[in-house]
Amino acid sequence: MNGSPMSPSNSRKRPKTLAAGLAAAALVSCAGVSLEAPAANAEPSNYRFDFGNGRLEEGFIGVSASDSYSPETRYGFNTPENMTNVGSSGSGAGSDAVRFLQFGTKSTNTFNVDLKEGLYKVTVTLGDTARASIAAEGVFQAMNLTGNGAEDSFEIPVTDGQLNLLVTEGKAGTAFTLSALEIEKVSRDPEMDPTIWVGGDSTVASYYPLESSVQGGWGQMLPQFIDPDAFDVRNMATGGQIARGFSHDGQLEAILQYIKPGDLFLLEMGINDTAAKNATTEAEFKEIMRDMVLQVAATGATPVLVTPQGRATDFVDGVHSSVNRWYRNSTVALAAEEAVPLVDLNVLASAYFTEIGPEATLGLFMAGDTLHPNRAGAGQLARLVSGELARQGL
Repeated sequence: MNGSPMSPSNSRKRPKTLAAGLAAAALVSCAGVSLEAPAANAEPSNYRFDFGNGRLEEGFIGVSASDSYSPETRYGFNTPENMTNVGSSGSGAGSDAVRFLQFGTKSTNTFNVDLKEGLYKVTVTLGDTARASIAAEGVFQAMNLTGNGAEDSFEIPVTDGQLNLLVTEGKAGTAFTLSALEIEKVSRDPEMDPTIWVGGDSTVASYYPLESSVQGGWGQMLPQFIDPDAFDVRNMATGGQIARGFSHDGQLEAILQYIKPGDLFLLEMGINDTAAKNATTEAEFKEIMRDMVLQVAATGATPVLVTPQGRATDFVDGVHSSVNRWYRNSTVALAAEEAVPLVDLNVLASAYFTEIGPEATLGLFMAGDTLHPNRAGAGQLARLVSGELARQGL
């Protein structure tokens, strides 16, 4: 890539590499879609739901916690006894919400919507909650939405005639609430567009609001540098994550459910694995990473290993270097052993930090924090990642 941010497009993707996609990038303005409450006997593909028992927002379908699914309405809660209406501090459809009293990716306490086979864009707006994730079809879809009224979108194939969605645990002990849900049919073909899947930790994760957060992760910013006609980007990274957790706690499972030939899987781990509290030796880390690489490669998709950037203060005599941090050497060795692409962001970032100097480097990180990039810093890291992917012809 050339480092220039891309503009979004609502057209269907065509399989191609990032390098080829850059040359063909097009700026497409997204036309608005008018979504009205469906007629009683219609078979709609688009919906706008306003949850809770407060004022109904115009153009939305009102859904209370007590509304159970029925074939006649084609939507409703599977187990409404496990739902409750709650207030919310947002405006419009965000002024009220429902709370999930039972949750978990495998929970049957879902909001169900009958949908014909196809690919759908789903936009979720949370109510008041510290942090929550979105699950559908038994796996994670969007990770750790933070703050009241957080919003995110994802595309999902529906092949069994029904979408089953719930809000689930992102942070223990907090409320998991849903204010609004919008569903838009993208295509009759249920196959997902070519996708770049991203796994990682807090330096990679998304922060909310997505368009204006102070903190950023390079996975959050990566879509700005990717041709939207070539790839979607799905960021499954979460703060504090380690390789074992990503592999065993549902994030890899979600990726394996959807990933396909032509997709990329960018995996950056190591920062938290090195912490004593996580009890992961370097040898264990390497084998867990190897297992994830092999599982993804078996699908026909392309796994890409990424090394984490160092700390802002890793300067000696004006030169930034952190090559021995975060189990980087094992990640580099694993890429060679399994013959998979490597984005050595650790080295790429150090070269960039050396070029701009210590003071400017500190300005790319959160105040008083030498590890976590701010929005500008995350953008620079995303630029480096996308540029290296393009350089390798991926």
